[in-house]
Amino acid sequence: MDAAETAKVFGALGHEGRLAIFRLLLSAGPEGVPAGEVARRTGQVQNTASASLSVLANAGLVSARRQGRSIFYAVSATRFNRAVAFLLDDARKDLDHDAA
Repeated sequence: MDAAETAKVFGALGHEGRLAIFRLLLSAGPEGVPAGEVARRTGQVQNTASASLSVLANAGLVSARRQGRSIFYAVSATRFNRAVAFLLDDARKDLDHDAA
């Protein structure tokens, strides 16, 4: 992952409502949460939650799957982990440089 992709990931999380959704989905695990339940459990209006889910999906942080008539959203942990790893790698390089 590069700096632009990492910025996109953290930019998507840089809003309180989107962060609340991401945290909810993270705690739900791979089974995910139905779209309507996401709105209810985060206290958001349905269209606001839908827009937030779209931003998170465009950043590659969540995925959607249809199950019957419902759409379930779940965290795409790999994308998030790569963004965190990118930051930590840079931090380690800076710490190693400072120690030398």
